[in-house]
Amino acid sequence: MNSTIKKTTLFLGACMAFQLGGIPQMLAAPSTSMEVMQQTKRITGTVKDATGMEVIGANVVVKGTTNGVITDLDGKFSLDVAPGSIIEISYIGYMTQEIPVTAQTSDLQITLKEDSQSLDEVVVVGYGVQKKKLVTGATVEVKGDEVAKRNTISPLSALQNQSPGVNIVASSGQPGDGFKVNIRGAGTNGDTAPIYVIDGVAGGDINSLNPADIERIDVLKDAASSAIYGARAANGVILVTTKQGKEGKVQVSYDGNIGWQNVVKMPDMLTAKEYMAVQDQINFNAGVSPFNWSQYLDADLLESYQNGSNPGTNWLELLRNKNAITTSHSVNVTGGSELSKFSTGVGYQYQDGIFGGPVKSDYSRFTIRLNSEHILWKNKDLDIIKFGENVYYQHTSNQGIQIGNQYSNSIYSMMGANPLVPLYNSQGELFDYDDLIAQGSGSMGLLGLNQYINNPMNTLLNTTSGNNKSRNHNLSAIGYIEIQPLKDLKYKGQVYYKQNSSLYKAYNGIYKNNNNDQNTDDYLDENMTIGWNWGMTHTLSYAFDIKENHFDVLVGTEYSREGNNMSERIEGHATTSIFGDFTHAYFNNFSGRTAGIVGGYPTNDHSILSYFGRVNYDLKETYMLSAIIRSDGSSNFSNGHRWGYFPSFSAGWVMSNESWMENTKNWMDFLKVRASWGQNGNENIGAYKYASTYAFGDLGLYSFNNNKNGGTQGAYPSLLPNNEITWETSEQTNVGLDARFLNGRLNANFDWYSKKTKDLLIDVPVSSINGFSSMVANAGTVKNTGIELALNWRDEVGSDFSYGIGLNLAHNKNEVTEVNNGTHYVNGGNALLSEGTTYMARMEEGHPIGYFWGYKTDGVMQNQADIQAYLDQNCGGDASNSLQGTSIAPGDLKFVDVNGDGVINDSDKTEIGNPHPDLTMGLNLDFSWKGFDLNISTYGAFGMQVAHTYRKFGNGQFDNYSSNVYNYWHGEGTSNRYPILLPGNTVNHINISDIYVDDADYFRIQNVTLGYDIKRLWKSCKFQQLRLYVSAQNLFTFTGYKGMDPECGTALNDKESWVTGVDVGNYPQARTYMVGVNVKF
Repeated sequence: MNSTIKKTTLFLGACMAFQLGGIPQMLAAPSTSMEVMQQTKRITGTVKDATGMEVIGANVVVKGTTNGVITDLDGKFSLDVAPGSIIEISYIGYMTQEIPVTAQTSDLQITLKEDSQSLDEVVVVGYGVQKKKLVTGATVEVKGDEVAKRNTISPLSALQNQSPGVNIVASSGQPGDGFKVNIRGAGTNGDTAPIYVIDGVAGGDINSLNPADIERIDVLKDAASSAIYGARAANGVILVTTKQGKEGKVQVSYDGNIGWQNVVKMPDMLTAKEYMAVQDQINFNAGVSPFNWSQYLDADLLESYQNGSNPGTNWLELLRNKNAITTSHSVNVTGGSELSKFSTGVGYQYQDGIFGGPVKSDYSRFTIRLNSEHILWKNKDLDIIKFGENVYYQHTSNQGIQIGNQYSNSIYSMMGANPLVPLYNSQGELFDYDDLIAQGSGSMGLLGLNQYINNPMNTLLNTTSGNNKSRNHNLSAIGYIEIQPLKDLKYKGQVYYKQNSSLYKAYNGIYKNNNNDQNTDDYLDENMTIGWNWGMTHTLSYAFDIKENHFDVLVGTEYSREGNNMSERIEGHATTSIFGDFTHAYFNNFSGRTAGIVGGYPTNDHSILSYFGRVNYDLKETYMLSAIIRSDGSSNFSNGHRWGYFPSFSAGWVMSNESWMENTKNWMDFLKVRASWGQNGNENIGAYKYASTYAFGDLGLYSFNNNKNGGTQGAYPSLLPNNEITWETSEQTNVGLDARFLNGRLNANFDWYSKKTKDLLIDVPVSSINGFSSMVANAGTVKNTGIELALNWRDEVGSDFSYGIGLNLAHNKNEVTEVNNGTHYVNGGNALLSEGTTYMARMEEGHPIGYFWGYKTDGVMQNQADIQAYLDQNCGGDASNSLQGTSIAPGDLKFVDVNGDGVINDSDKTEIGNPHPDLTMGLNLDFSWKGFDLNISTYGAFGMQVAHTYRKFGNGQFDNYSSNVYNYWHGEGTSNRYPILLPGNTVNHINISDIYVDDADYFRIQNVTLGYDIKRLWKSCKFQQLRLYVSAQNLFTFTGYKGMDPECGTALNDKESWVTGVDVGNYPQARTYMVGVNVKF
């Protein structure tokens, strides 16, 4: 809602009425006759909105009469009222309030509550606004206040439970990490993120925004509402509007908080004594003698382990940060006159990580925003020429432990690290190779137990895992001009320029844990990239009426271009310690040694040119039609396939306007049905996929100068071209209903949709004569169908207590319907369980995208009779047909013969889990009473699974375990789910099966905030608002999942973003307690 326009319109309308002498009775000055004075008393008051800002032009009227006034520029009013009467205070976009007048009533302080469901409120749509009641697409609006009060670093975190069908999952809990967003299901095997349009410019980074700078967020979910963005809208559109200037007094606000974060649930890792007992049990299972631990450990250290006085090293606990700090501070200043308005904001946020231990894992962000608008030519109420700008600067710095995949994951490394290894030696130095070989009573040492044993903290402190830092600068500048020569004819031109620069630094020091875990060089690597993006948009809109028929027409064109003009990487090596540590790792400390430029990345330009048009029609605001067409030309495709065309059509019917619905007026305020169909495109496939590209390096395929053992550096073709590549296209049908009941107290929205995304890019096999085994082609289709329901109830009890309840539910079914590559499937998630294991995820016809692919099991074999029964049922009675072969024994898993051919092999692998939830829900509660406010937000996801591969990755036996190890089979009847533990990677453990997949349903209390406005007690306070609050985030998570966090949104491979829901040792969400203050004056 553009509240400034509404306030100005009402106020100017009132002024014109007085000037022309046509004063309505309710706007006239109160009667001062003797008769009235004897029957009434004069009351005064001030009307403000929820932010404490005075409301200009609010109607204050005695209920059932025409006796009333409007508030002045300071929100004040004066009115003669008879005791026992009721006064009504109303303003467009706000809920009407009723206040009884008694003999004691004198000065009233009235706060209007915003009515987010107001039918006359305008909502943001592509390149414009539209009355909410006339919208025929599936859209959701979230107010900036709703985002800010969640007190989160990222706006997406606050948006998580606000809209049905918008599934937002944290990539991880590491500071600065983003979110995986799916609108109405995963529709592509590429990037599923929607397009973010920030202040009218597509392609922004919502995570870079300070939530305190956001005025509103609008989500366009169906094709009818998002088709206006064409080639970029296949995954949905999220429109973000930052705070704009407002006419009136200068308003200053400060929002600040500080919080303390902790890990919610830690795995129960084995102590040194427990670990040794388990290792001896593993040897017993294999028929091997127990370890002689005195060969590997110093006698005193061994004694302390065995008697329990020394629990050993809990490496994960050492990585943990207790009471990690998070803090946020924002200042916003807004004001202006009739001809010039401005809004500016400055923000700083910092978040320390809950994991990191001796190394930094943190994120900081500094932002500056300046928005202003100026009217050059005004004629009465018509702004003929106005211009403005939106400027946003952001600087971020983040340093984090590596959590990217199964190979470089600090959390997993600590979980699997051996508890027998001390952190420090007797000299107080980090335990390293010299200590590992010297700790035995003989010469074996701990490295004699296993050659891979190490001190993982030594690795963390001396490698990129703990020594990396990124700094980013982003500047966005938008300028626009609007020319409106006639009331209903408007031209808008907008240009923008964005630039970003990033510097990444990584350091590896000299150290040695063992022959496989060491650095012999002091090594520094710096990588700098500068990118840019500029574009322009021109739109012309015209609204007109033909009798009772109303038309809104919009045409426009848009051009954007982006690329990077510099990418450079510098490395420095030394065989002696030059830097010493990450803090001093700068090239000016390189002591005269040469640092070489080793290359970077080539310039990558991308441009897109678009033409679009929209026609909206309504008859008596009852029957609505809308049509959109957009044409996009993208440089990502070859000349013959560069242009795509994306239409949409929608219709709506406000049934409550019909005369035959009159009998429902006393309980149904509004009822609208709507339907839509449309197409969107996805051109975000990467550059030059249609062209033959080259890379430089040594493939080991060619050798010159008689060097038969090595290759030669050179250029080589890196991609087989396919100039037939074209757009991914999403086609969606939507049917919906919007209703409002009981005088606006209950609002309901329902949608059914069917979305088909075709021409997905996948690898298809080609003849090896080309020098490649495959090439990229449009050969896949994914279908999503679902329903969405949103219910919102808001009411008041008396004059002091109000409350609201919001519930939203969404069900989505995802299915791959076509993979036209010969095999009808694409494999993904290679080696996520252990080295040498095969893929564990698939994109296959008839299944959800990225489902977990592996063996089904039917328990654990308990004895020989059980084995024979299993072989007869699954392997034709022949042990050689089992996966274990003739060595099958009690304690082995019963792998199911799914295809019934009597042989257990890859053909029996099937769907064993789905990372996508069947049902998501959000439940929001808010209460307000005499200056107190309480807000509770929750989120749930149900019907999904997580693959917990962190339980088994590496060389097996000598990794540490959690206490879950006691659930493994160690004798008849001890377990019928987890198999026997044996040395090395056995068949039971190295094969992907359902023992690694668990149900991960969860319901999370995301945020609980309790606040109080001290102004209620401090009457002389000059502030408009002085609110103190306490807040808890991620307070409780109710789940049966045994890992640290069921929310696993990390994609482990940039080329396989569709492989998700795999817990390789994920960084969990923190539980945070914070205190804060909101000040406005």
